[in-house]
Amino acid sequence: MQLTVSGHHVDLTDALNEYVSSKLGKLSKHHDRITNTHVILTVEKLVQKAEATMHISGADLFAEAHSEDMYSAIDDLAHKLDRQLIKHKEKHRDH
Repeated sequence: MQLTVSGHHVDLTDALNEYVSSKLGKLSKHHDRITNTHVILTVEKLVQKAEATMHISGADLFAEAHSEDMYSAIDDLAHKLDRQLIKHKEKHRDH
């Protein structure tokens, strides 16, 4: 899986990059055909926002999460993408 992390009004530290890659790396256990993922981390006043576009075979998934803490926004984002991946996999398994 190719992972691209970019920041808007955020200094991307090694800790943030490692955290994003560890959280989104766990998603590959649900779906083995994830081609690439683009993550954008944004700060708007007091709101931290994380959004991701994930390209998998047969679909493109998008999720975003808002929080006061960037790490909890990344956690919420990973959880949302996890649910979408499971739902997509279940749809294709039924066919």
